[in-house]
Amino acid sequence: MREANFQGGVWPVMVTPFTKENKVDDKALKPLVEWYIEEGVNGLFAVCQSSEMFTLTLEERIGLAKKVVEYTHGRVPVIASGHISDRIEDQIFELQQMAATGIDALILITNRMAKEEESDDVWIRNTEQILEALPADMHLGLYECPYPYKRILSEKVTKWCADTGRFYFLKDTSCDMKSIRMKLAACQGSHLKLYNANTATLLESLRAGAYGYSGVMANMHPGLYRILCENYRSRDREVEKLEEFLTMCALIERQCYPVNAKYYLQLEQVGMDLFSRVKDYRELSETYKKEVIMLRDLSIEAEKTWERRRPHAAVAY
Repeated sequence: MREANFQGGVWPVMVTPFTKENKVDDKALKPLVEWYIEEGVNGLFAVCQSSEMFTLTLEERIGLAKKVVEYTHGRVPVIASGHISDRIEDQIFELQQMAATGIDALILITNRMAKEEESDDVWIRNTEQILEALPADMHLGLYECPYPYKRILSEKVTKWCADTGRFYFLKDTSCDMKSIRMKLAACQGSHLKLYNANTATLLESLRAGAYGYSGVMANMHPGLYRILCENYRSRDREVEKLEEFLTMCALIERQCYPVNAKYYLQLEQVGMDLFSRVKDYRELSETYKKEVIMLRDLSIEAEKTWERRRPHAAVAY
């Protein structure tokens, strides 16, 4: 296992390229990794919901994580999830396989450790069983994945996870500042750092102590999120305007994701087809494509404008 380097900043939830034969496209994966790194991301979340992990076989999930680790050459840390089974025993096997891929942290999906109707005590008991089966030096994380149901961490569970000393990364999908502030307080003084997936609350959460952004829009314009994460301490009105712009742009997620993200990446000259296992690529209409083109044009101009201004020095994490 590589030494973990959990920087604040932007951690894209990676999309998975597929061929027309419905195979993972390893040929397109390498330029995708290079694009993320060239855009200045701080880490990569491979094998997550955006990666269509619930449609990937275990072999595909493991292979995907190994390839991303290989292609990064240690330039940025790589984290991955991938336990999609219902039985805890099956999940343990999946997680043990993923832990051996060379990733920097293994991310546990919060809805896998207990059913929707089950209590926090059941969740903690099942998670203890998982932790006992994993290498003691394996860095862990948490992901409030919306599928098959969204399990937002309670104060009790967040504090328990922080107190174990084994968790370093929390991808928050609550989209709620009250929940975020509660978790930040529960994590205080621990290794566990919160990464917000929601743009509308991102700036406020960064100012409250969140460590960065890990959301779907980092598959389209991660550079703008990098600027926001570098300048969040500034009270310059332009910082608030940047978040407002990004929040409106993020509405495109409701259009035809992840196919629209793959189209954006095509425009970025990443050699990726539009094929997906969770969405029919033909749903991306010509009008939708025009909207993605407009989004990219606006994003490029916004980044150029911001880089010309540079109102404040970047914040060092």
